[in-house]
Amino acid sequence: MINWEVVTWTCITIAVLLGIAALILIFISSKNIKKKTNELKDLHLELKPGMKVMFCGAVYGKITRVKGDIVEVEVAKNVVISVSRYAIQSIA
Repeated sequence: MINWEVVTWTCITIAVLLGIAALILIFISSKNIKKKTNELKDLHLELKPGMKVMFCGAVYGKITRVKGDIVEVEVAKNVVISVSRYAIQSIA
């Protein structure tokens, strides 16, 4: 014979523990996302010609000119492309 009261309380306990674990995970994730966002914001503000950068798509290059939200990046000798300032992911 199954004791339904024990089964019910066990399910409730497991649900509460999973809820607490989910809240902790959400808190840690949002904190990390906020930190990364602030780092990228600072990176995008300090871009200058001559910096070696990596932008989305894992393409490396050297900044030749910064004009507003557009950055010109030399990816090979005499090959300059224009990308959005916000596409730059890190300084190499």
